[in-house]
Amino acid sequence: MYMDTKDDQEDLYQEMVCQLWKSYASFKGNSQFSTWMYRVSLNTAITYFKRDSKRSEHTNSLGLAEHQLRNEESDWEIERQIEYLYKAIHELNDVEKALIFLYLEGFSHDEIGQNLGISEGNARVKLNRTKNKLQEIIKVKGYEF
Repeated sequence: MYMDTKDDQEDLYQEMVCQLWKSYASFKGNSQFSTWMYRVSLNTAITYFKRDSKRSEHTNSLGLAEHQLRNEESDWEIERQIEYLYKAIHELNDVEKALIFLYLEGFSHDEIGQNLGISEGNARVKLNRTKNKLQEIIKVKGYEF
C-alpha cells in the first residue's frame, strides 16, 4: 500500500521486518506492542520514501495496467479509480501520505495521533486539511469520474 510497484512493496516489507528486528530490544512496553510495531514500520516507510524518491523518479508508475487488462469492465473502473487515488496520494508530502494511509487503514484520530506523535486534535485537523488537499489534487489533475 505504501509503494507503487510489487518489487518496491517487497523491498519495503523486508526493510520493515529488519528494522523491527533491530528495534525489538528498545520496546519498553509503554504502549501496546502493535502500536509500537506500527510506529517503527511507519517510520521505516517514511525513511524509505525519502530514500526512494531520489532514485525512483523515473519509475513512478503504479503497475496497475497489467491488472486492468485481466479484470472485467467494472473491476477495470475500480482499478482505474484506485490508480488515480494513488497517483493523487503520491502528490502529497510524506506526513500527509502517512495520515491518509493510516486513515484508510481504519485508525481512529487518537490512534493516528499516537502513531505520528501528535495530539488527537492535531491529527484531526491535519487529516481534514490533507483530505481537502487530496480532493483538490484529484480535481486539478482530472482524476474525477
